[in-house]
Amino acid sequence: MTSGTLLQQITDYANRADPYPFYAELRSTPVARQDDGTYLVGTYYEISGLLHDPRLSSDPRNLADRRGRLTEEEEAGLPPSFIRLDPPEHDRMRRLAMRAFGPPHNPRRIHGMRGELLRIVTDVIDELHGKERFDLVDDVAYPFPVTVICRLLGVPREDEPRFHDWADDIVGGLDLTPGQDFTERQRTAQRARVELGGYLGGLIDQRRRNPGDDMLSALATDQGPDGRMSPIEQITTAVLLLIAGHETTVNLITNGMLTLLRQPQHLERLAKEPDLAVPLVEELLRYEPPVQILPQRVALADIEIAGTVIPAGAPVWLALASGNRDPRRFPDPDRFDPDRQDNQHLGFGGGIHLCFGAPLARLEAQMALTELSQRLRNPRLLEDPPPYRRSPILRGPRHLPVAVDGTQEARPTP
Repeated sequence: MTSGTLLQQITDYANRADPYPFYAELRSTPVARQDDGTYLVGTYYEISGLLHDPRLSSDPRNLADRRGRLTEEEEAGLPPSFIRLDPPEHDRMRRLAMRAFGPPHNPRRIHGMRGELLRIVTDVIDELHGKERFDLVDDVAYPFPVTVICRLLGVPREDEPRFHDWADDIVGGLDLTPGQDFTERQRTAQRARVELGGYLGGLIDQRRRNPGDDMLSALATDQGPDGRMSPIEQITTAVLLLIAGHETTVNLITNGMLTLLRQPQHLERLAKEPDLAVPLVEELLRYEPPVQILPQRVALADIEIAGTVIPAGAPVWLALASGNRDPRRFPDPDRFDPDRQDNQHLGFGGGIHLCFGAPLARLEAQMALTELSQRLRNPRLLEDPPPYRRSPILRGPRHLPVAVDGTQEARPTP
């Protein structure tokens, strides 16, 4: 295989269950130019440097050759979300979004949700009572974080099935399997983005007239030093928060249980040592990160890395999952080790685009995996490898069939 075909192999659905041999090959060259002109970066220190390099843009409109292609937001008639913007616009939008979510304006918001999160995950696992087989994705890993993000944003829970379909269609637009016609998939994703944007826009209008204590109300009414988001910016940000607020956490929980069921000694240890959840989730973020690749970066100037010059205007893809298993940074990187020290992984990206939802995702995964380890009796995989989602970017099982001998009663919740 040549380095120019590695991206095709990594994104090929046939390799979704185990892309790591291709990442290992990628690391033999810090920067690998692909046949389509994309520069693929797969080594830890080079990725980390680029995440903090102002010469690397997150705005695909800076591509030298767009070939008439529009971003998903442009096709839907929406402005870019802040994850696709550069400073200073990125910084303004992110600060406005952060005011409603956490520090420095609401420093206790996530901590204050601990009791509610525990009650939600307890109720979700209670629904497994009497079942000998279930799908961990559909029955636990999806309903838990989606209920959380609904309550955080202020989305009526009864509307959840509607945006479940929208989210699936939008994420489906990230399927980059070689040799396929993306036209219909992109059209479906565009339609879902427009419909979801319209739905959230209606909720934001309601909150503008009758605000509550949820994030949609804050987006609609908050007036800070940066002013206020425009109505269309509020919609774009709400779409981003709703999708990002549960899709990656679904994969984190599912990848986590798959790893633990493959190595049950760690599952048994977690059941006895709940404090292990904190380092265990950090190791999962390194070992099986839910976001495998950051695509659609653009060099704003010529950037030289390890003797290779990435020309201005060229597309750059950062393979986070590959950097997380770089032996130059992590000893014995292909081993899952919850006791690993100095675990500065790339699971949440880095730099100005570091995932600001990371504290919530961490807490949700810690609680879900701990409760599952303590309440499932003799859990075991029914299919390995399980069927995976189509996307190589947000990688995780679409279903995870599990058999159990029953469930334990929940501990009393505060």
